[in-house]
Amino acid sequence: MFSYLDLADRMWPVLGPLMRGHARLYRATNGRIGELPGLPSLLLLDHVGARSGTRRTTPLIYMDDGDDLIVVPSKGGYARNPGWLYNLRAHPETTVQIGSKRIRVTAREANAEERERLWPKAIEHNPVWGRYQERTTRRIPVVILERR
Repeated sequence: MFSYLDLADRMWPVLGPLMRGHARLYRATNGRIGELPGLPSLLLLDHVGARSGTRRTTPLIYMDDGDDLIVVPSKGGYARNPGWLYNLRAHPETTVQIGSKRIRVTAREANAEERERLWPKAIEHNPVWGRYQERTTRRIPVVILERR
C-alpha cells in the first residue's frame, strides 16, 4: 500500500527548491499566499548556517504554546536532524515571520520535562510528526522559539 510517507521519501530531491520558492512567495505576499491546504499553519524560520554563515529561510509547521512558538525538526523521520536545527544550535537568536509579522525569537531545545509535556500536543496538532517518530530511532527534538 502506497502512503504519504512513501511519497515524501521520493520527493526529497525536489523539496529543497520547492521550499525555497514557497518561502519567497510567502515572504513577498506577507503570508497571504503560502499556507498549504490541509496542513497546519506555517511560519518562516530565518537561520544562519552553523559552518557556512549563509542566511537561510525555511517554512515550517508550528504551534503556539502560550507566548512561545513550537517547531519540530522531524525531517520525515530520517536518521539525522534537519540542517536548520544545527544552525539554531549555533545561532539561537533569530527571527520568524508569521503572516506579515516578523518576530524576534531565541531558539532552544525543550528539556526532557518540556518535551514530555509538548510532544503529545505536537502530535495532536500535526499527527504526521508521530508517524515520523515511529520511522526513526532518534528521539525527535522539540524546539521552543521564545519571543524576545
